[in-house]
Amino acid sequence: MIEDVLRMAVDAGAEILQRYGSVASKAKTDQSPLTEADMASHRLIVGRLDRLTPSYPVVSEESDPACFAMESCPDAFWLVDPLDGTKEFLKQSGEFTVNIALVRAGRPVLGVVLAPAIGLTYWALEGQGAWKRQGETAPQRIQTRPVDPERLVFVASRDHAGPGVERLLGRFPQAQTTSMGSSLKFCLVAEGAADLYLRDLPTMEWDTAAAHCVLEAAGGGVKDLQGRPFRYGKPTLKNPGFAALGDVRSGADREGLFAPIFE
Repeated sequence: MIEDVLRMAVDAGAEILQRYGSVASKAKTDQSPLTEADMASHRLIVGRLDRLTPSYPVVSEESDPACFAMESCPDAFWLVDPLDGTKEFLKQSGEFTVNIALVRAGRPVLGVVLAPAIGLTYWALEGQGAWKRQGETAPQRIQTRPVDPERLVFVASRDHAGPGVERLLGRFPQAQTTSMGSSLKFCLVAEGAADLYLRDLPTMEWDTAAAHCVLEAAGGGVKDLQGRPFRYGKPTLKNPGFAALGDVRSGADREGLFAPIFE
């Protein structure tokens, strides 16, 4: 299915770019902005996923809220953020993405992250690796890097860096910090350009699932702030705080270099 999903992400990105530069938006109930670009991407992706896998439910950020009740979580379902980083879209920074993930048994097993304004695509299949493509160039396989305490790089949200990020920077004053919008933060860790993305403010499952798949397939991992594996299909679809780590192989988690961030 990966080729089908990549194509629908590209086509959804084209719908978004047709509306790029528009400042028309309205506030949702949580006060986050909603634009016609969000809805055009949503309609395209949900329609195609319904045809591709009729038996798999599709949960999109812009779906009817009744779809969010996951008390009886299906074994397999799609999680979609049709325009992740609407604020970045409105600011015309280019750092917004289309996120599509297939979740099985609580784990993202297929993920596509497309940044249409900058021509950048990441994708992954569980157990088969992760790839990056810039424009029409040949795909490159990506992997995370071993952590080096002497050249740490942390990635943080421009608009949503919480107090935990401030404490992290206080513990590692030598670290370089880069800011990034949308799910591209995970992808920087996945391609070995950063070591850690810490998030202690709220997110939803559609914000993280696709890029989580990319990071995990590239050799990294995502844990909650108690050091437990990150799961999907929670009743409210709300995520706890998390740490997206590049180097889980060397114990750079609860017992390793970044142990202080885990409660």
